[in-house]
Amino acid sequence: MIERIQALEARLQESEDTLDAIRRGEVDALVVGGTAQEHRVFTLESADRPYRVLIEQMQEGAVTLGSDGTVLYCNTRLAEMLRVPQERIIGHPLRPLILQEDCIAFDRLLDEARSGVARRELTLRTAEGVPVPVYMSLSLLHSEDSATLLCGVLTDLTEQKLRLRELSDVNERLVGEIAERERVEDALRQSQKMEAVGQLTGGIAHDFNNLLTGITGSLELLQTRVAQGRIRDVDRYVNAAQGAAKRAAALTHRLLAFSRRQTLDPKPTDVNRLVAGMEELVRRTVGPEISVEPIAGGGLWPTLVDPSQLENALLNLCINARDAMPGGGKLVIETGNRWLDERAARDRELPPGQYVTLCVSDNGTGMPPDVIARAFDPFYTTKPIGMGTGLGLSMIYGFARQSGGQARIYSEVTKGTMVCLYLPRHLGDVAETDVLTELPRAPRAEHNETVLVIDDEPTVRMLVAEILEDLGYTALEASDGTAGLKILQSDVRIDLLVTDVGLPGGMNGRQVADAARVARPGMKVLFITGYAENAVLSHGHLEAGMHVLTKPFAMDVLAARIRELIASSLP
Repeated sequence: MIERIQALEARLQESEDTLDAIRRGEVDALVVGGTAQEHRVFTLESADRPYRVLIEQMQEGAVTLGSDGTVLYCNTRLAEMLRVPQERIIGHPLRPLILQEDCIAFDRLLDEARSGVARRELTLRTAEGVPVPVYMSLSLLHSEDSATLLCGVLTDLTEQKLRLRELSDVNERLVGEIAERERVEDALRQSQKMEAVGQLTGGIAHDFNNLLTGITGSLELLQTRVAQGRIRDVDRYVNAAQGAAKRAAALTHRLLAFSRRQTLDPKPTDVNRLVAGMEELVRRTVGPEISVEPIAGGGLWPTLVDPSQLENALLNLCINARDAMPGGGKLVIETGNRWLDERAARDRELPPGQYVTLCVSDNGTGMPPDVIARAFDPFYTTKPIGMGTGLGLSMIYGFARQSGGQARIYSEVTKGTMVCLYLPRHLGDVAETDVLTELPRAPRAEHNETVLVIDDEPTVRMLVAEILEDLGYTALEASDGTAGLKILQSDVRIDLLVTDVGLPGGMNGRQVADAARVARPGMKVLFITGYAENAVLSHGHLEAGMHVLTKPFAMDVLAARIRELIASSLP
């Protein structure tokens, strides 16, 4: 093949020489090649026309270069690309026709082609200086007289570059449109968030104003009756204030659960045992017109959740089911183990794996699709005014998501509803259930133990300190982390640290606890918090000897937890 190309190139060269001579009018025929005794005569008419026609009809530019880069031949297509006659190209160096920035690349192309075949993208320039992008391929040829020739093909890339620019412009326009769409969607989401915030604000203001009225009004009447010496009604006002305060605490817990910001106290939990313990309460709550059927899954896996929050979620689901069956019906509480593969997990927006399910179903009125779509929204309710806050399902959803799981609603109008909680399987033992006692019967201090209380709220410090002293403990107080750490770094006896998580003064409760354990290894710590400092508390993964109690808490619960922690450190 190479020999054929070389022969073709030699013939083309001879034909070109003949053509030039005849054009100059110097001769009508030339002696080309061979010796004086053995030669061939070519005329314009006898030149190797088939090969010339083939080269001239190519859509690419064709060129033959000498070893120094001089153009020995070019076809008309290359002349058209450069917008000059062939006569101004043949016999001249090609380098001046290369864009200045690409001259070094052209020199390298020549060097590489002398060793075989070389290819490179270059930019030529016309006589008017218009750039012409080309892809040039050079091949090494040897003529019959052993002269070095470089045969090249140049493909015009102008149209391809234009299309690329057009595609780039289209792509840039699409990127801009996508960015604008995302901006609009972000604005819409922000608007929806603000609408939800407005709905939350209105709902909170309404409920809290009612609760605060009950608390402040009861306290005012209590103060008035004590001043009048009428102490017979004191218990009634105290009970009213306590009831309103408990409902306010429940409301804040629901709000934090909805926003997934509540401080959870997760423990390995047997959901079957939890449901069994709630069964009697559920039956009393839903009433005799509704039959309750628990279906406990066999070999149920444990799950790591806050048991009290799961109990609240279960009770809320049962109350919703009761309200969906005003004429009575059947309520089913079912537990089970579920393996979620890639597809099933993706449908539930969960990672694939093993989950424990807790499903509450009824055969009540059911929900249409538009209600299902909004059922987890805060303060959204289909119940009459005054019959519900609209936070029950949103609290359940937030709790499930914060626990690493999911909540899903399956419902059909007139056929009933099923709400399922998917909770991740826990590979470990189940925790024992805590037993709480009333404050007068709470365990007392046994060995003159000392408890340090750190809280920036004076009222909380005062109440906790008085409870401790009533139970026989020595109570030390500090209003911020810095003051508390000074006490911890002293020689004073301290058996337990009780600290708020959010503290002023540059150190939060977790930092104080960590610093305390440097000076006092193994120090028992009870975090008390009214907010969701879950990140500070390592998302519920606390070190051994560290526990958390969420505000507001009952004083008997605090007393029992303090005794439990101190007792666990005694020999």
